[in-house]
Amino acid sequence: MKDCCAHHSPQQVEKTHHHTENGHGHDHAHGDSNGSWKQHLGLLCGLLILATLLTLEYGFGFTFSKWYELSISILAYLLAGWEVLKLACRKILRGDIFNEFVLMSVATLGAFYIGEYAEGVAVMVFYSIGEWFQDAAVSRAKASIKALLDIRPDKVTVLKDGRTEATAAAAVNLGDHILVKAGEKVGLDGELLTESGSFNAAALTGESRPDTKHQGETIFAGMINLNKVVEIKVAALFKDSKLSKILKLVQDASARKSQTQLFISRFAKIYTPIVFFLALALALLPYFFIDKYVFNDWLYRALVFLVISCPCALVVSIPLGYYGGIGLASKNGILFKGGNFLDVMTKIDTVVMDKTGTLTKGVFKVQKIVPQGITEEELLGYAVALEKNSTHPIAQAIVAHAGKMASTPQATAVEEIPGHGMKGTVGGLPVLAGNVKLLQQHQVDFPKEIESVIDTRVVVAVGKKYVGYLTIADELKADAEETIKRLHDMNIRTVMLSGDKQAVVEQAAEQLKIGAAYGDLLPEGKVEKVEEIIQEGRHIAFVGDGVNDAPVIALADAGIAMGGLGSDAAIETADVIIQNDQIGKLVAAIKIGKLTRHIVWQNIILAMAIKIAVLSFGAFGVANLWEAVIADVGVALLAILNAVRIQKKNIQA
Repeated sequence: MKDCCAHHSPQQVEKTHHHTENGHGHDHAHGDSNGSWKQHLGLLCGLLILATLLTLEYGFGFTFSKWYELSISILAYLLAGWEVLKLACRKILRGDIFNEFVLMSVATLGAFYIGEYAEGVAVMVFYSIGEWFQDAAVSRAKASIKALLDIRPDKVTVLKDGRTEATAAAAVNLGDHILVKAGEKVGLDGELLTESGSFNAAALTGESRPDTKHQGETIFAGMINLNKVVEIKVAALFKDSKLSKILKLVQDASARKSQTQLFISRFAKIYTPIVFFLALALALLPYFFIDKYVFNDWLYRALVFLVISCPCALVVSIPLGYYGGIGLASKNGILFKGGNFLDVMTKIDTVVMDKTGTLTKGVFKVQKIVPQGITEEELLGYAVALEKNSTHPIAQAIVAHAGKMASTPQATAVEEIPGHGMKGTVGGLPVLAGNVKLLQQHQVDFPKEIESVIDTRVVVAVGKKYVGYLTIADELKADAEETIKRLHDMNIRTVMLSGDKQAVVEQAAEQLKIGAAYGDLLPEGKVEKVEEIIQEGRHIAFVGDGVNDAPVIALADAGIAMGGLGSDAAIETADVIIQNDQIGKLVAAIKIGKLTRHIVWQNIILAMAIKIAVLSFGAFGVANLWEAVIADVGVALLAILNAVRIQKKNIQA
């Protein structure tokens, strides 16, 4: 990765060196000014002098004295390559001899030694131009990712005592009320106090269509208010907003290198000293085998060899490709926590999915209330007393159905039992609300016929006595069936795992045409199933959203979390986050991973093939320094242009 541009000031180079230098010495820092011509005024002057010298000499037949030509060439050389020479000296003093800056310095000074002044200047000028383009491309890739997400307004309008006051977003406290005008970006996460509002959530989800929110619903920083002034109660500090977390994830992603990047870094660390010694051997060894050995002729071949061997095309274009992949994914509402996970997605042959909140909307509604020995209101009251202490979608559905009941009993000693349900004490009596396993665990008898109910059910027991059940139904997501079809078209096996009962899971799997479905699973049961699939030699992506999915997300080759409805634990553990909960984005994530890897390997093959060819020509005296530098810079620019293509792609989920 390039982190410290050779064209920066010595202070800039020194400041960034200790933090960014990698094993092969290719360290560039990309600032906003890397693409500015003012930053490279010396280089441009050197290019102008070189062009003038060549035009006069070859275009008009002018002849210059050796000392005049040498003086002009040295001036052009220093203008174009002063920063490269300084950085090469610094690295040599630190003991880092085998890097591209030393390589280019040796090659160009060698050209001056044998009297090829114009060629020495040309190598430095074109190398520096290539560096300029490379730095500008990497800077632009990083900046586009940051600009895509870092859209948090610095100031918000706070409502205090009936008056409005512009306040720094970072200084606003929890519970403060803010006003957002039509067309403004929301600065902080919060609860909508206005009756309703329409928002564009493209920055968070990748979807630009308006999203209508109602009073009491959550509004996230980065959303754009579309049609009227709305009032929001702040629920998270500026640094804790969802958008701030997304931005941090994407920024951290750039630091996580893929296996390909790591391989190229290791390769360059070994490759560079090898070509140094091969060039040295090419210059000196022929003395022992060739009768009419001319040192300058073989030195020239060695210099050509050094120039074309520069590894910058690989070292720059590969991370640039991964930046592009991460940026393209972010644009589509998908967050990769590192370039390494783009590589992982290309190997996935099995997708294992949770059901609730992943393949279904996770918006449950109570369908039936079937009491036994008590009234419907009493049964619902007992269930609500426990379930209002849970964040599970089924629990929330029961609480929402109860609405504002006249009297809801209070529960104490409430405990959530993962995969089973809730237990607590109401009115001095132990109360259970969950699946039939929970009742079996506590030796509570219940009618066997309720096991034949297909819909999800919450069974309630009071004082060790069964008192009835509620049925809850969920809807499949609109894109779920099409997503499964597309995965199958890509020869990817699909598996569904769920804590719901087997009949419900099989019904959903049949509707979606999923290959295999397993229900009645506790969190540890999901882990066991995934381990079984891994032992078959499969490469697994697991998609989930709940706290109980976190262990399986961590276990899978690629853990994917739903970023909207998903729990913090699942999102924190995941390698990839789908921001808008659309399961169809899974297909887009796989496509982006494959596209990125395809372009990266195109660059590797292109660079290595041309370098090997020109290295061979140089060694046999066929290629000259002009051809070597044009081939080197040309390969680098072609690789960069190829990598930049990723950011322009339109990926259809």
